Amino acid sequence: MDDSAIATGWPDPAVPGMAAITGVLLAGGRAERMGGQDKGLLPLAGEPLIVQGLRRLRPQVAELLISANRHPDRYGALGYRVIGDPPDCRFRGPLAGILAAMGAARTPWILTAPCDSPFLPPDYAARMWTARTRYGATLSVARNAVGWQPVFALLPVTLHEDLRHWLAQGHGGVGRWLQHYQPAPVDFTDWPALFCNVNTPAELARLEAAFPHPPDSLLSDERSPRDE
Repeated sequence: MDDSAIATGWPDPAVPGMAAITGVLLAGGRAERMGGQDKGLLPLAGEPLIVQGLRRLRPQVAELLISANRHPDRYGALGYRVIGDPPDCRFRGPLAGILAAMGAARTPWILTAPCDSPFLPPDYAARMWTARTRYGATLSVARNAVGWQPVFALLPVTLHEDLRHWLAQGHGGVGRWLQHYQPAPVDFTDWPALFCNVNTPAELARLEAAFPHPPDSLLSDERSPRDE
């Protein structure tokens, strides 16, 4: 993959924030609305869907991880470490992937995004880091006109044990867990394409037809927050 096509949004590539963050593309779900297909590997513009997110996020972080529970060899062929959910919470949703990433990251922070959001902005990491610093918050979460979008989050790996305990108690819901920490809001209403995602074959077809531009039908502010 050619990472050079997407410029970093950091004012200086040597700033501490970039070196402190591992990017995580979440591809560990069952994708039931997609007929159970492995969503990250579905084709978009002749490449696996997840490649678009990898290409855009790679210049913004120190390392990338792919959270996936199926087809680890195919994901691994993309050139990044692949991690699966912990055995005791396999397929428990994004929180299980976040827990695994916290345990695998070599940096003190992780930055998450779903595998089916191909229009990450070039300053995604920088904006998430800056907002967290400005508010003095434990973590930061993206927002649009609808509200919080909790699968787009910057989190410290020091929350690993708290998240493990949360899941062990049978809880779920990314948004519910994150709100315990009063996250810094990061406004992306100026970049609605960040939240363009595909849940059905029809939506993937519309995305394919419009690519490399996001189709208007997938940019509505009325689309539900991502907390799968």
